Amino acid sequence: MATFPGLAHVAITVSDLSASTKWYAQLFDADPVLDEDEESGDFHHTVFALGDGMLFGLHTHTRPGSADGFDESRTGLDHIAFACSQADLDGWIARLDAQGISHSGVKHAHYGSGISFRDPDNIALEFFAPPA
Repeated sequence: MATFPGLAHVAITVSDLSASTKWYAQLFDADPVLDEDEESGDFHHTVFALGDGMLFGLHTHTRPGSADGFDESRTGLDHIAFACSQADLDGWIARLDAQGISHSGVKHAHYGSGISFRDPDNIALEFFAPPA
């Protein structure tokens, strides 16, 4: 059997596409590679190309759901983790600090180390490094 494939893309629904696009462009230090209405007209998506061919999409829907913000304790998305090395963690702390993004600092566990932070819709994000 073939090795299970890695993620190709992640898409999240945001409450303010313009504000989120600006925030993620700053976080990723990149402009979107796609910004268009989906063929069906059900949603608009803005897509960023990250390392190793990974795509990260922001969606707004023509029929939005609940006005409540994101809460990872409800059924649905828990968090998104961006892969890095142990050596990269301090650099990510500095970058988040420079952008004024609150974060957890580096937290260590037996399975790896991570820095947790949140986007403008309170979606939980993390930089994660496997154990050294």
